Amino acid sequence: MSVKSFLLTAATVFTVSGMFAQANILNAKSPEEIGVRTEAQKAVDNDKPLEYGYVDDRDILFAKMTWEKVVLDERSNFPLYYPIDTNNIGSDRRSLYDVLMKSVKSGKIKNIYDDSYFTTKRTLKDIEAALTKIDTTELGIEQINAGEELSAEYIDRRDITAADIKEYRIKGLWYFDKRQAEMKYRLLGIAPVAEDVNFIGTENADLVELFWVFFPDAREVLHEAKSFNTENSSMPFSFDHLLNSRRFHGYIYKEENVHGDRTISEYVSDNALMQLLESERIKDKIRDFELDMWTY
Repeated sequence: MSVKSFLLTAATVFTVSGMFAQANILNAKSPEEIGVRTEAQKAVDNDKPLEYGYVDDRDILFAKMTWEKVVLDERSNFPLYYPIDTNNIGSDRRSLYDVLMKSVKSGKIKNIYDDSYFTTKRTLKDIEAALTKIDTTELGIEQINAGEELSAEYIDRRDITAADIKEYRIKGLWYFDKRQAEMKYRLLGIAPVAEDVNFIGTENADLVELFWVFFPDAREVLHEAKSFNTENSSMPFSFDHLLNSRRFHGYIYKEENVHGDRTISEYVSDNALMQLLESERIKDKIRDFELDMWTY
């Protein structure tokens, strides 16, 4: 490689790195200037999510809809979970749940749904019961019975936070594009899952889907929000890139089927190992279709 080519390559790498690093950190004269980008920098970046290519229905030779669980206890899924405590960290670092909730509250994500089929829309008011528990202490009840006004100190409020999210459930379509002769994946929906707020921390707490988001509707928001890159903190991944490129570990808990899209746990019950093996069987079936296309 010539010196000229090497310098051009190095300049390109450092330019791209500067676009993704925490803005202005090396040029800031005060902490307030860190993260502040000029209008000129924003214009040069022209940073938008990569658009999906058009796929004609006639080009889809094979398709299989799947639902997966992304358990946040697993190390490979930590970028979706952390940070859970934002008191001592910059505003550019937020967990996926905080990004989704902030966007729903601000209206940047316009629609949320009650299930993965996106048939019934919900509002924040509709899902308050799943996000917040408000209870009155015994002293508060005594105060009410005495005909007195209830004091705020006797009201217990418990909100679901990023720390309470146990997993994400995602819905996506695996399809074989015959024009490009390639098996591809398109993520369609995502839902944060936490324990029932009314029984959180108890043995009776069941996991519930808080709400579903149609993924293409949230791509702009998820592209702006960055997750932590453990290999190189100067080039964080956007949540849009993280999810679209499947930089997480999940296992299938449901596939579309003739039995009304029943879950694996409905026909393989009380056996976690066999459920995991069934999930792997479904993955192998999808992967083998592409491999079989090249078998003569």
